[in-house]
Amino acid sequence: MTPELDGEVAHVFGDAARAIEPRSIPEAALPVDSGEPPWDDTRVRVAFRGEALESGEHERLAAVPGARVRELGSGETLLECGASDLAELEGTTAAVLHAAHENATSRPRSPVVVGVINATPDSFSDGGLHDTPERAAAAAVEMVEAGAGALDVGGESTRPGSKPVSHDVELARVVPVVEAIRAAGVAVPISIDTRRSLVAARALEVGATAINDVSAGRDDPEMLPLAADRACPYTAMHMLGSPRDMQRNPRYDDPVREICAWLRERASACLQAGIELHNITLDPGIGFGKRVQDNVTLIRRLPELRSLGRPLLVGVSRKAYLGRLTGEDVPHRRSGATAAAVALAVAGGAELLRVHDVDAACQAVAVAAAGIGRYSPTPGETT
Repeated sequence: MTPELDGEVAHVFGDAARAIEPRSIPEAALPVDSGEPPWDDTRVRVAFRGEALESGEHERLAAVPGARVRELGSGETLLECGASDLAELEGTTAAVLHAAHENATSRPRSPVVVGVINATPDSFSDGGLHDTPERAAAAAVEMVEAGAGALDVGGESTRPGSKPVSHDVELARVVPVVEAIRAAGVAVPISIDTRRSLVAARALEVGATAINDVSAGRDDPEMLPLAADRACPYTAMHMLGSPRDMQRNPRYDDPVREICAWLRERASACLQAGIELHNITLDPGIGFGKRVQDNVTLIRRLPELRSLGRPLLVGVSRKAYLGRLTGEDVPHRRSGATAAAVALAVAGGAELLRVHDVDAACQAVAVAAAGIGRYSPTPGETT
């Protein structure tokens, strides 16, 4: 870590955190038949790589009043104790574990629905719908009127099996669209969905305000420095391989544990490049190099990913795994399945929901947020 990356940042993304991979495990993230006792914010239940601890640290953790330390297998250890007792324990490991707990149990911000504007002819669900800047701008206006708090514009399909396009083609698709959306008076934040720094830079010049990078900075070495230089929000997404090959036999021993560790490393890379912590958002990459069961597991165990302490963007809209679960082969007919997945993501702590059907998603978000206490009725509401 660079000298400036200390304190709480180092407790989440520093060398020690990357070594032990701490994850807070709320009750909702456990199997229903786990037999575990109820969990609340005053208790720590955190998993970590026990073999990475220095000599004597296991003993110090076990000495915390009321602590229960046990092995989970695959080198992981589970610590259960009072959160205040762990906070009082000196040492880097205790600070790292406590930070993971605090992040996972902190109250998420109000969910924001992000409307998808694909300026592509071949996206899996809406390819060709926004084939002119005018049509894209009209769709953007409708999405904002329906409740979208942000928009995401992309010019290269990243559906499974898709092939990359040249940066000239991508630029020709997205720049006029961003310009047209701003000319239509749309004032919400616009992210540019791209893996190329040249495309991102040009889109930022004409009205985009953030970068959404499915490669998490791995495909273009200039992407992270660009985001740092422009001081703009940056989303790093997990993906196995590339869109062309990501669905060729993906395998995980534990998708949440592995993806959490991967995102921790990419967030560290963002910080090392100079991106401010408050500008980093993380995306587990639903459907990007995942089996159906992996996607289901990620949604169910989102609270563990919140251990990273950064806002989570979740994109479940019309995804193929929803079709596998429901038997619906036509992507645009998966609005009900999408709404259910969006509600589950909100319950898990997602703060940004990337969707095609904004109206339905906003309704799902409103009901789910109210149900878990992320919404407070205005005074006088009785119905």
